[in-house]
Amino acid sequence: MKSIESVKNVISKEFALFESEFGKVYAHDNQLLSSILQHLSKSKGKQVRPLLVLLAAKLCGAVNNASIHTAISLELLHTASLIHDDIVDESDERRGQQAVHVKWNNKVAVLAGDYMLSNSLNIAVKTQNIQILELISDLGKSLADGELLQLSNTRKLLQSEQDYYTIIRKKTALLFSVCTTAGALSVDADSAQVQCLKQFGELLGMCFQIQDDIFDYSENLNIGKPVGNDISEGKVTLPLILALRNTPNAHILDIVENKRFTSENINHVLSFVRNNGGIQLAQEVMERFRAEAASTLCIFPDGEVKTAMLEMLEYITKRNK
Repeated sequence: MKSIESVKNVISKEFALFESEFGKVYAHDNQLLSSILQHLSKSKGKQVRPLLVLLAAKLCGAVNNASIHTAISLELLHTASLIHDDIVDESDERRGQQAVHVKWNNKVAVLAGDYMLSNSLNIAVKTQNIQILELISDLGKSLADGELLQLSNTRKLLQSEQDYYTIIRKKTALLFSVCTTAGALSVDADSAQVQCLKQFGELLGMCFQIQDDIFDYSENLNIGKPVGNDISEGKVTLPLILALRNTPNAHILDIVENKRFTSENINHVLSFVRNNGGIQLAQEVMERFRAEAASTLCIFPDGEVKTAMLEMLEYITKRNK
């Protein structure tokens, strides 16, 4: 499997420009805000989303200032959503360090997230592209919609497979889709190119979330979050849905539907999913999405950027954390 670094090498100059400009966004004369921004900058993650913006732009043309502003805007929006998600999920850590609301408090974290969201839209304006601005503005609404939909589903009985796909499209896949769509729009790609990259981004995002949900049932202890965390929060995801479809089990249904999430019951659910094909079936679904995503790039000529896009897809589906 190719590493994320090999993908970055294809757009090394463009990514260096993004990082330089992004660093300026994290500078602020408000001492408290500056401390928060510095804390966030210590753990930036793999920065998959700005990479997708720049790759999509380069696949369709030459990366320009609008492409860079788009990448910055979407990374800020993503970071804002993570700050808010950690409050909602009561998560103590993010990317190996204290979550903002833990290091400071909920009030500070909410305001910091609001600041980053506002700054995201401010930078999106600098693209001078109304289509990109509309995409990013609508994305903020959809992310919140997806989270609220997931919260509402934790209050009712076991969700369907289709409900699951609806949620992850809104809360995860749409962000990836906007990254690739906006990247193409930033270089005035034609409508066929934009549409293909929109589909590619959404399908890649579906793969990303399914892989994340598989991790929750994995025995791999190096995934960066506690195993069983989702089910303990009442989040029923694809591995459990498919395991129950494969092997109906009244006791597991009782645990989930009545939220009997003791440590013993969580371990029982984890074992049930592992022993009844949940992980394998979810991987098969992810593979179908992966193959469909790869096929969407067929209109583009072969070359190093297209290869890097396909390597990004492989990385997403085969990563171990």
